[in-house]
Amino acid sequence: MIVSLQLSLPLSWRYRHQQPPPPQVAPILTTLCFLSKQGKRLLSSLATTSAAGDSSAANRLIRKFVQSSSKFVALNALSHLLSPDSTHPHLSPLAHLFYMAITEASWFSWNPKLVAELIALLDKQGQLDKSQILVSETVSKLGFRERVLAQFYCYLIDSHSKHKSKQGFFDSCTRLKQLLSNSYSVFVKLRAYESMVGGLCVMDLPREAEGLVGEMRDLGLKPGVFEFRSLVHAYGRLGLFEDMKRSVVQMESEGFGIDTVCSNMVLSSFGAYTELSEMVSWLRRMKNSSVPFSARTYNSVLNSSPTIMSMLQEPKRVPLSVAELTENLHGDDALLVHELIGSSVLEEAMEWDSLESKLDMHGMHLGCAYLIMLQWKEELHSRFHMKDSVIPAEITVVCGSGKHSTVRGESPVKSLVKEMMLRMKCPMRIDRKNVGCFVGKGRVVKEWLC
Repeated sequence: MIVSLQLSLPLSWRYRHQQPPPPQVAPILTTLCFLSKQGKRLLSSLATTSAAGDSSAANRLIRKFVQSSSKFVALNALSHLLSPDSTHPHLSPLAHLFYMAITEASWFSWNPKLVAELIALLDKQGQLDKSQILVSETVSKLGFRERVLAQFYCYLIDSHSKHKSKQGFFDSCTRLKQLLSNSYSVFVKLRAYESMVGGLCVMDLPREAEGLVGEMRDLGLKPGVFEFRSLVHAYGRLGLFEDMKRSVVQMESEGFGIDTVCSNMVLSSFGAYTELSEMVSWLRRMKNSSVPFSARTYNSVLNSSPTIMSMLQEPKRVPLSVAELTENLHGDDALLVHELIGSSVLEEAMEWDSLESKLDMHGMHLGCAYLIMLQWKEELHSRFHMKDSVIPAEITVVCGSGKHSTVRGESPVKSLVKEMMLRMKCPMRIDRKNVGCFVGKGRVVKEWLC
């Protein structure tokens, strides 16, 4: 996932404290999916000049780009170079040059989060002199303002952890702990430990993170839901399921209920190791505890079902009804689908009134979209047979045009839905105004079903 600079605070901090941050520490990164068109052209040109070893040409290209671009476009391009998930990692050595060009722009305003991202990248590249200069300049700039200085170190910790840079991470933790040793602010301490625990979990060091949670308690600080979720996710990601379950129990004992977000983390962890029976048990637990399912729940579960995934390799042969599907499933695969069917996910994805019935499949992976389509067909049939049922003027299925697909413009969900529509002889067609939608007249669809 690519990132771009915007103004906000980490969600965990905002949700925990429910108060606005001081303006000096507001800017951080928020996720975006795609590079702007101007940015694409720039990076393409930079790739050519870099391959030719022409650093002066690269410098001229960057400066011209910054001078002629808006703030958003320029920062969007820089964020792609800074990201550990960059699609152009070979251009990341140009990030420092890019940053220096941006600092000369008329719209530039100094940003501790941006600096932290650059420092972490330079540290990873072994450019320690440059990274240390930036750290020293930032510490000098922030002076003795405890809260913003602590937040800068938190930004550094977050950035180093994303790059899996242990040395930079632990150096930043040492600096932050030195600051905390003279602090009386509970707010600053909570944010600091939250960042350190989260960073250790990102770097697959949950036992060390759990040690810090114990350290928090020794200081009289109460760990929050963020710390426990981080432990659950990290242990689960590593396949340490007993530790994951123990963290869930600790989370509950601290008064934090197990919600959909945490449950999806657990399901995703079991799914990554094809622990289908554990997934079945967890889905039942969610039902018994009235924890609602989400599209992500469907995604995590169905992506892990070998039988479902195998079926979807041949869309021309997938079962076209829930009954037919269940006949083709056995064992845990069948139990997983049984637990998913009848949840509120379809209801939440549907709108129904006299003007339009819409099924919105955004955010659904292939397996989720498939099962939702089967349930949607049955739901339409049921509603059309209800006495005094409203018949919408139009039926719409929104499956997307592939803007967020691995191959842009080629939506696997759209291809699957199209094949299912053809095989079912459904009288819905691709919308001329929006190629990511299938549309049909309500009465025509009713006649088809009934």
